[in-house]
Amino acid sequence: MAAYFIVDYHEITDPQTLGEYRQRVTATLDQYGGSFLVRGGATQTIEGEWSTPRLVVIAFDDVESFERWYHSPEYTKILPLRLKASRARAILAQGV
Repeated sequence: MAAYFIVDYHEITDPQTLGEYRQRVTATLDQYGGSFLVRGGATQTIEGEWSTPRLVVIAFDDVESFERWYHSPEYTKILPLRLKASRARAILAQGV
């Protein structure tokens, strides 16, 4: 079953460092089968209260592929950049 890594940014505290992360993350996804479905862009709240300066959705074939990527040497090397540069919530959802 497909797995989706969803990152909802609350605050971007260091745009330059986040920019460095953004430049490097795609190369880490390629070898683990991850692909961006949503990467930034405008959002519009339709129901309830939700405000986000940036939303990212990355698709993987399955949870195992996500876990191999998230815990890979390539990604763990750059993850501290995202954590330093922003405050965000991240979830993994399974679906079609």
